[in-house]
Amino acid sequence: MTNSEARKEDQSLSSLALDPELLAEELAAEADLDPLESIGSDEETFDSQAVARACDQGIVWLQQGHDERLQGLRVFCEHRDPRAIPPLMALLNQPCPVERMSAVYALGRNPSPQAVEPLLRLLQADSNAYVRKATAWSLGNFPDAPILNPLIRALQVDVAAVRLWCPGSLAEAGSRSPSKADPAAGQLLQSLRIDSEPVVRSNCIWALGRLCDQLVAPRQQELVEALVNALLHDSESSVRDEAKTALEQLEDPAVLARLQTLLDEGFIR
Repeated sequence: MTNSEARKEDQSLSSLALDPELLAEELAAEADLDPLESIGSDEETFDSQAVARACDQGIVWLQQGHDERLQGLRVFCEHRDPRAIPPLMALLNQPCPVERMSAVYALGRNPSPQAVEPLLRLLQADSNAYVRKATAWSLGNFPDAPILNPLIRALQVDVAAVRLWCPGSLAEAGSRSPSKADPAAGQLLQSLRIDSEPVVRSNCIWALGRLCDQLVAPRQQELVEALVNALLHDSESSVRDEAKTALEQLEDPAVLARLQTLLDEGFIR
């Protein structure tokens, strides 16, 4: 490689490393769509041969240069293939945060028990918030692993971008048993009261709604009171709307009657 080519390569890597947000958004959008759900769709035919070819090529790309690795990572943010696990695990140690972040997303789409410990280390110690953000999402795909306390800790102390994705993963982890649901709900209730970011508070409300059925009666009542308080007093309309929706979705006659009373008396719209 000539000096000129090397400078261009350095500039390319630098620009990618400095602006991971765009790729994070693209990969997050892809991660919200499970290609397996499209099987049997009337609108789209799932072409297993095309997916197999894409995965074959993705495996090759993952073992090549930076740009090719990014292409391979995109493949496994969309498709599942057990062959991808070893190269994806290796990319968690890359110095480029875009590659680490993308590998984390891909492991969320290709969950393997051996990925849990490396992902937990990244959540707790990676210097890049985008990597930790991706990890907070991906760990939700490992609900039976010991992810509860690390996610609680991240929701308590990490930056807003990471806290944003912790509630959903806590809901997944907590949904496995009442013994996990209670500490998850406890932190979600605390964050609903004190978190400075409206979108984090909204996500806490959504996650609490997911956990309600797993909670004992006193905790359920605490949850209802917290949601009513958010509905009446939160400064952000989006949070108030989320609280109203969550209360309605509980389908509890007493709660619904309470909402109707608040509506009739003009406290809510």
